[in-house]
Amino acid sequence: MSERDTICALASGQPPAAICIIRLSGDRIWKLAGALLDCGLPEPRRATLTRFRDEDGHLIDEGLVVFMPGPHSYTGEDTLELYLHGGSAVINHAISTLTGEPGVRLAEPGEFTRRAFEAGKIDLTEAEGVADIIEAETNAQKAQALRQLSGGLTQQYDQWRAELTGILALIEVAVDFPDEDDAPEETTAPVLRKLGALISDMEAALGDRGIGEKIRDGFRIAIIGAPNAGKSTLLNRLAGREAAIVTSLPGTTRDVIEIRRVMGGQIVWVSDTAGLRETEDEIEAEGVRRAQRVAAEADLRVFMVDGSAPDLSVLTSPYRLPTDMVVVNKADADLADNLPAHDFRISAKTGDGVETLERALSKFISARAASVEAPVITRARHRARLVEGLACLVAARDALELGTGAELAAEDVRMAIRHLGSVVGAVGVEDVLGAVFSEFCIGK
Repeated sequence: MSERDTICALASGQPPAAICIIRLSGDRIWKLAGALLDCGLPEPRRATLTRFRDEDGHLIDEGLVVFMPGPHSYTGEDTLELYLHGGSAVINHAISTLTGEPGVRLAEPGEFTRRAFEAGKIDLTEAEGVADIIEAETNAQKAQALRQLSGGLTQQYDQWRAELTGILALIEVAVDFPDEDDAPEETTAPVLRKLGALISDMEAALGDRGIGEKIRDGFRIAIIGAPNAGKSTLLNRLAGREAAIVTSLPGTTRDVIEIRRVMGGQIVWVSDTAGLRETEDEIEAEGVRRAQRVAAEADLRVFMVDGSAPDLSVLTSPYRLPTDMVVVNKADADLADNLPAHDFRISAKTGDGVETLERALSKFISARAASVEAPVITRARHRARLVEGLACLVAARDALELGTGAELAAEDVRMAIRHLGSVVGAVGVEDVLGAVFSEFCIGK
């Protein structure tokens, strides 16, 4: 990918559409405008009606064009946007004409935003916010993406980096003046206080139970139970379709089946799992292992008990938490007297009680999402860097407390600053740029 190239791409939805937007960025904008637009290079930041022609002078379309000169543009380069009719013939003719010009090529996924990042227009978390707001399906996802796009995460990470820079300066006093009797004593105590406060802040951010990532990627609910408890029937009820095969034969479900819903204003993945039981069937046994893994990773487990033949062994699951739900299915059957304490009675077959259960699931997810007001971690990449940075700060604190050397503590703080800087793209992120921007759509 070369910055010398001028890039172009369709920046609107796929045809047909009333209007399409074709975006260009690069230093050949003025040549393209002079050769292909009847109006030539238009006045900056003013929509201009013009005709767009190919290299042979044939009319492609008539529409609006907006020119935004660099560095005061999204990418920091000269940019041009063409607003044309959104039919396939117009779009194909326009793109083929533009890319037929010397030094002009199709943009790669996320290349416009990558150029904005490289020009210092946005940092890496803000760039990720661009991708997230495009993909947002819920108001919660949109709100989180807007906060990230507007620099909400950047402010927090920059504040931590600024505090660490101050701490590093204090530590270096002890390094630079080792013969001053008072310097180490006067600097170590405030450094330890500042380190302790910062460690607590970062531990709190890491202790958010992954809410930011879950708002972005989805919360998880696992339906757990013995064979024939009605798990697949309940999944189909929640899906509103036959997502899982339902038979009277125990062990029909062998693998994890997931559906995607919006519950409580959040994206939720609901999983149907294999019935938990001892089995010599190799395939079913693998299904049981997968069910246990899904149970361990879920935000909420729904333990289903067959009311016509209660098998209570599932309730002894090591993954069961007080916030999980126990649901007695087949409420229309003759219920046994020894039913366990339960939260809901339903009939997955007839739908009786399912709506009440669904409202409870939505309420749980909504409360879980709201349990962290403004997460500072929205991706696994952020979490990994923050974990590494925190480890460096703990090592620096230990070095100072044990008196093993201010030099070692200073180096640990420098490493922490680098880890935090890599979150926003300030340092050492070349290895992650490709992965970040490959998630973008072409034209953004």
